[in-house]
Amino acid sequence: MLTHNEPMSEHCSFRSGGLAQDFFIPESVNDLSKFLKNNQKSILILGLGSNLLVRDRGFDGVVIKLNNFKTLSMKNSIIEIGAGVTLAKIARFCETQKLNGGEFLSAIPGSLGGALAMNAGAFGSEIWDFVHSVTTMNLSGEIFNRSKNDFEIDYRKIIAKNNDEYFIGANLKFDRTTKQHNIKQLLEKRNQLQPIGLPSCGSVFKNPADQYAAELIEKSNLKGFCIGGACISEKHANFIINQTDASATDIENLIFYIQKTVKSKFGVDLEMEVRII
Repeated sequence: MLTHNEPMSEHCSFRSGGLAQDFFIPESVNDLSKFLKNNQKSILILGLGSNLLVRDRGFDGVVIKLNNFKTLSMKNSIIEIGAGVTLAKIARFCETQKLNGGEFLSAIPGSLGGALAMNAGAFGSEIWDFVHSVTTMNLSGEIFNRSKNDFEIDYRKIIAKNNDEYFIGANLKFDRTTKQHNIKQLLEKRNQLQPIGLPSCGSVFKNPADQYAAELIEKSNLKGFCIGGACISEKHANFIINQTDASATDIENLIFYIQKTVKSKFGVDLEMEVRII
Protein backbone atom coordinates (compact mmCIF):
# COMPACT_ATOMS: atom_id res chain seq x y z
CA MET A 1 0.00 0.00 0.00
CA LEU A 2 1.44 3.36 -1.06
CA THR A 3 0.32 6.67 0.45
CA HIS A 4 1.69 10.21 0.31
CA ASN A 5 2.51 12.98 2.81
CA GLU A 6 2.35 10.60 5.74
CA PRO A 7 2.97 12.22 9.19
CA MET A 8 5.91 10.43 10.78
CA SER A 9 4.67 11.48 14.20
CA GLU A 10 2.17 8.60 13.84
CA HIS A 11 4.94 6.05 13.24
CA CYS A 12 7.71 7.08 15.65
CA SER A 13 7.59 6.54 19.41
CA PHE A 14 8.62 10.17 20.02
CA ARG A 15 5.20 11.09 18.52
CA SER A 16 6.94 13.87 16.64
CA GLY A 17 8.31 14.46 13.15
CA GLY A 18 7.50 15.79 9.70
CA LEU A 19 5.88 14.27 6.64
CA ALA A 20 7.19 11.43 4.51
CA GLN A 21 6.73 12.27 0.83
CA ASP A 22 5.82 8.62 0.11
CA PHE A 23 4.92 5.86 2.56
CA PHE A 24 4.85 2.21 1.49
CA ILE A 25 3.76 -0.88 3.45
CA PRO A 26 4.70 -4.01 1.46
CA GLU A 27 2.46 -7.03 1.87
CA SER A 28 5.31 -9.51 1.40
CA VAL A 29 8.98 -9.93 0.54
CA ASN A 30 8.05 -10.22 -3.15
CA ASP A 31 5.95 -7.06 -2.92
CA LEU A 32 8.94 -5.17 -1.47
CA SER A 33 11.28 -6.59 -4.11
CA LYS A 34 9.02 -5.46 -6.96
CA PHE A 35 8.69 -2.00 -5.44
CA LEU A 36 12.45 -1.52 -5.04
CA LYS A 37 13.14 -2.64 -8.62
CA ASN A 38 11.06 0.31 -9.84
CA ASN A 39 11.96 2.84 -7.16
CA GLN A 40 14.22 5.82 -7.89
CA LYS A 41 13.80 7.71 -4.60
CA SER A 42 15.76 7.69 -1.35
CA ILE A 43 14.40 5.15 1.10
CA LEU A 44 14.06 4.84 4.85
CA ILE A 45 13.26 1.40 6.27
CA LEU A 46 10.99 1.58 9.30
CA GLY A 47 9.93 -0.87 11.99
CA LEU A 48 8.26 0.45 15.12
CA GLY A 49 10.12 3.76 14.93
CA SER A 50 11.25 3.37 18.53
CA ASN A 51 14.77 4.70 17.93
CA LEU A 52 14.06 7.32 15.29
CA LEU A 53 13.49 11.07 15.04
CA VAL A 54 12.40 12.52 11.70
CA ARG A 55 13.07 16.26 11.48
CA ASP A 56 10.15 18.65 11.11
CA ARG A 57 10.81 19.27 7.44
CA GLY A 58 10.11 15.58 6.82
CA PHE A 59 11.67 12.98 4.55
CA ASP A 60 11.93 13.68 0.82
CA GLY A 61 11.73 10.07 -0.30
CA VAL A 62 9.85 6.89 0.51
CA VAL A 63 9.49 5.41 3.99
CA ILE A 64 9.02 1.63 3.87
CA LYS A 65 7.39 0.08 6.92
CA LEU A 66 7.95 -3.66 7.38
CA ASN A 67 5.20 -4.42 9.88
CA ASN A 68 3.82 -7.22 7.65
CA PHE A 69 7.10 -9.16 7.84
CA LYS A 70 5.97 -11.34 10.74
CA THR A 71 7.39 -14.81 10.12
CA LEU A 72 8.06 -16.57 13.42
CA SER A 73 8.80 -20.28 13.39
CA MET A 74 11.38 -22.76 14.67
CA LYS A 75 13.22 -25.64 13.03
CA ASN A 76 16.10 -27.61 14.55
CA SER A 77 16.46 -25.06 17.40
CA ILE A 78 16.85 -22.17 14.91
CA ILE A 79 14.14 -19.49 14.98
CA GLU A 80 13.26 -17.91 11.63
CA ILE A 81 11.98 -14.39 12.21
CA GLY A 82 10.72 -11.58 9.96
CA ALA A 83 12.05 -8.05 10.41
CA GLY A 84 8.66 -6.75 11.59
CA VAL A 85 8.33 -9.08 14.60
CA THR A 86 8.57 -7.25 17.91
CA LEU A 87 11.35 -8.15 20.32
CA ALA A 88 8.82 -8.71 23.08
CA LYS A 89 7.09 -11.33 20.93
CA ILE A 90 10.42 -13.06 20.25
CA ALA A 91 11.08 -13.19 24.00
CA ARG A 92 7.69 -14.77 24.65
CA PHE A 93 8.21 -17.27 21.82
CA CYS A 94 11.56 -18.32 23.30
CA GLU A 95 9.88 -18.85 26.65
CA THR A 96 7.14 -21.06 25.17
CA GLN A 97 9.80 -23.10 23.33
CA LYS A 98 11.89 -23.40 26.51
CA LEU A 99 14.85 -21.61 24.92
CA ASN A 100 17.15 -19.67 27.24
CA GLY A 101 18.86 -16.35 26.61
CA GLY A 102 16.18 -14.29 24.89
CA GLU A 103 14.56 -12.91 28.03
CA PHE A 104 16.36 -9.55 27.72
CA LEU A 105 14.48 -8.81 24.48
CA SER A 106 11.26 -8.35 26.45
CA ALA A 107 12.64 -5.11 27.89
CA ILE A 108 13.55 -3.50 24.54
CA PRO A 109 10.94 -1.59 22.52
CA GLY A 110 11.15 -2.18 18.80
CA SER A 111 11.18 -4.89 16.16
CA LEU A 112 13.83 -7.25 14.87
CA GLY A 113 14.98 -5.21 11.86
CA GLY A 114 15.83 -2.13 13.89
CA ALA A 115 17.41 -4.24 16.63
CA LEU A 116 19.74 -5.86 14.09
CA ALA A 117 20.66 -2.50 12.57
CA MET A 118 21.80 -1.04 15.91
CA ASN A 119 22.77 -4.21 17.80
CA ALA A 120 20.13 -3.52 20.42
CA GLY A 121 20.78 -4.83 23.89
CA ALA A 122 19.83 -4.71 27.56
CA PHE A 123 20.83 -6.29 30.86
CA GLY A 124 24.20 -7.48 29.56
CA SER A 125 23.03 -9.14 26.32
CA GLU A 126 22.89 -7.99 22.69
CA ILE A 127 20.82 -9.25 19.75
CA TRP A 128 23.86 -10.18 17.65
CA ASP A 129 25.01 -12.59 20.39
CA PHE A 130 22.28 -14.88 19.05
CA VAL A 131 22.36 -14.27 15.29
CA HIS A 132 22.91 -17.41 13.22
CA SER A 133 22.34 -15.68 9.85
CA VAL A 134 20.38 -12.77 8.39
CA THR A 135 18.39 -12.14 5.23
CA THR A 136 18.88 -8.82 3.45
CA MET A 137 17.57 -7.06 0.37
CA ASN A 138 19.40 -4.47 -1.69
CA LEU A 139 18.07 -1.41 -3.49
CA SER A 140 17.45 -3.49 -6.63
CA GLY A 141 15.20 -5.92 -4.78
CA GLU A 142 17.74 -8.77 -4.72
CA ILE A 143 17.73 -11.06 -1.66
CA PHE A 144 20.85 -12.31 0.13
CA ASN A 145 21.60 -14.66 3.01
CA ARG A 146 24.43 -13.27 5.12
CA SER A 147 26.44 -14.69 8.00
CA LYS A 148 27.80 -12.83 11.03
CA ASN A 149 31.15 -12.69 9.22
CA ASP A 150 29.60 -10.21 6.77
CA PHE A 151 29.31 -7.62 9.55
CA GLU A 152 31.59 -5.83 11.98
CA ILE A 153 29.70 -5.97 15.28
CA ASP A 154 30.24 -3.48 18.09
CA TYR A 155 28.42 -1.89 21.01
CA ARG A 156 25.13 -0.50 19.69
CA LYS A 157 26.28 -0.51 16.08
CA ILE A 158 27.19 -2.75 13.18
CA ILE A 159 29.05 -2.09 9.96
CA ALA A 160 27.98 -4.13 6.93
CA LYS A 161 30.62 -5.29 4.49
CA ASN A 162 27.98 -5.17 1.74
CA ASN A 163 26.57 -1.67 1.27
CA ASP A 164 22.96 -0.69 0.61
CA GLU A 165 21.37 -3.85 1.96
CA TYR A 166 18.53 -3.85 4.46
CA PHE A 167 17.45 -6.49 6.97
CA ILE A 168 14.24 -8.30 6.12
CA GLY A 169 14.68 -11.22 8.50
CA ALA A 170 17.06 -13.34 10.55
CA ASN A 171 17.68 -16.77 11.97
CA LEU A 172 18.43 -16.67 15.69
CA LYS A 173 19.76 -19.45 17.87
CA PHE A 174 19.26 -19.48 21.63
CA ASP A 175 21.24 -22.35 23.11
CA ARG A 176 22.20 -21.25 26.59
CA THR A 177 21.78 -24.01 29.13
CA THR A 178 20.18 -21.87 31.82
CA LYS A 179 17.73 -18.98 31.88
CA GLN A 180 19.55 -15.66 32.18
CA HIS A 181 16.65 -13.60 33.52
CA ASN A 182 13.03 -13.84 34.61
CA ILE A 183 10.90 -11.88 32.11
CA LYS A 184 8.38 -10.73 34.71
CA GLN A 185 11.16 -9.44 36.96
CA LEU A 186 12.89 -7.72 34.03
CA LEU A 187 9.72 -5.87 33.10
CA GLU A 188 9.09 -4.88 36.71
CA LYS A 189 12.65 -3.53 36.94
CA ARG A 190 12.25 -1.64 33.67
CA ASN A 191 8.96 -0.10 34.78
CA GLN A 192 10.53 1.02 38.06
CA LEU A 193 13.51 2.68 36.38
CA GLN A 194 12.13 4.01 33.09
CA PRO A 195 9.25 6.36 32.11
CA ILE A 196 7.25 3.63 30.38
CA GLY A 197 4.05 4.76 28.64
CA LEU A 198 5.30 8.24 27.78
CA PRO A 199 6.41 9.21 24.24
CA SER A 200 10.18 8.74 24.04
CA CYS A 201 12.77 6.78 22.05
CA GLY A 202 14.19 4.84 24.98
CA SER A 203 17.82 5.59 25.78
CA VAL A 204 18.96 8.64 23.82
CA PHE A 205 22.72 8.14 24.30
CA LYS A 206 25.10 5.21 24.32
CA ASN A 207 26.95 4.60 27.56
CA PRO A 208 30.56 5.85 27.32
CA ALA A 209 33.30 3.37 28.22
CA ASP A 210 33.13 2.53 31.94
CA GLN A 211 30.47 5.20 32.53
CA TYR A 212 26.72 5.65 32.34
CA ALA A 213 25.15 8.37 30.20
CA ALA A 214 22.23 8.77 32.64
CA GLU A 215 24.60 9.35 35.54
CA LEU A 216 26.56 12.02 33.65
CA ILE A 217 23.34 13.80 32.67
CA GLU A 218 21.99 13.64 36.22
CA LYS A 219 25.27 14.95 37.67
CA SER A 220 24.95 17.84 35.22
CA ASN A 221 21.70 18.77 37.05
CA LEU A 222 19.65 18.32 33.89
CA LYS A 223 16.84 16.06 35.14
CA GLY A 224 13.55 17.78 34.34
CA PHE A 225 15.18 20.36 32.06
CA CYS A 226 13.01 21.23 29.04
CA ILE A 227 13.33 22.90 25.68
CA GLY A 228 9.90 23.61 24.23
CA GLY A 229 7.78 20.52 24.75
CA ALA A 230 10.78 18.19 25.12
CA CYS A 231 11.93 17.34 28.65
CA ILE A 232 14.59 15.16 30.27
CA SER A 233 12.82 12.52 32.31
CA GLU A 234 12.80 12.94 36.09
CA LYS A 235 12.77 9.14 36.34
CA HIS A 236 15.69 8.29 34.03
CA ALA A 237 18.04 11.02 32.81
CA ASN A 238 18.90 9.20 29.55
CA PHE A 239 15.28 9.48 28.40
CA ILE A 240 13.80 12.50 26.64
CA ILE A 241 10.02 12.78 26.89
CA ASN A 242 7.71 14.49 24.44
CA GLN A 243 5.82 16.15 27.25
CA THR A 244 3.68 18.75 25.49
CA ASP A 245 3.51 18.40 21.70
CA ALA A 246 7.25 18.76 21.24
CA SER A 247 8.51 19.41 17.75
CA ALA A 248 11.36 17.35 16.38
CA THR A 249 13.42 20.55 16.58
CA ASP A 250 12.68 20.82 20.34
CA ILE A 251 13.90 17.25 20.84
CA GLU A 252 17.01 17.69 18.69
CA ASN A 253 17.92 20.97 20.41
CA LEU A 254 17.59 19.28 23.79
CA ILE A 255 19.86 16.45 22.63
CA PHE A 256 22.51 18.95 21.55
CA TYR A 257 22.16 20.88 24.82
CA ILE A 258 22.74 17.72 26.83
CA GLN A 259 25.82 16.86 24.77
CA LYS A 260 27.23 20.37 25.15
CA THR A 261 26.60 20.45 28.93
CA VAL A 262 28.10 17.01 29.63
CA LYS A 263 31.11 17.83 27.46
CA SER A 264 31.65 21.08 29.35
CA LYS A 265 31.38 19.49 32.81
CA PHE A 266 33.06 16.12 32.28
CA GLY A 267 34.90 16.28 28.95
CA VAL A 268 32.84 13.35 27.68
CA ASP A 269 31.32 13.23 24.21
CA LEU A 270 27.93 11.53 24.43
CA GLU A 271 27.17 9.53 21.29
CA MET A 272 23.53 9.24 20.24
CA GLU A 273 21.65 5.96 20.06
CA VAL A 274 18.66 7.66 18.45
CA ARG A 275 18.87 8.08 14.69
CA ILE A 276 17.98 11.52 13.34
CA ILE A 277 16.63 11.73 9.76
